Amino acid sequence: MAVTADPLVLDFVEWVARAPRSHAEVIETWRTSCPRLTVWEDAADLGYVAREAIAGRGLFVMVTDAGAQLLRDSGRVVG
Repeated sequence: MAVTADPLVLDFVEWVARAPRSHAEVIETWRTSCPRLTVWEDAADLGYVAREAIAGRGLFVMVTDAGAQLLRDSGRVVG
């Protein structure tokens, strides 16, 4: 199956899949001043990542089942 997702969205989803990422880390690392570069928002809108509150730890960004499938389909299987 050919994957046609934006390469930056794939990079972002792969980065999130490698380790738990706090919401603050995601915002800091993927911040941009360009209103047309919305990688993190695009990945969330497409259902590849989601925010999840973890008791005592705060808000984290996690890869969804759809995001994991995207990575597998693109040959970017992570751990």
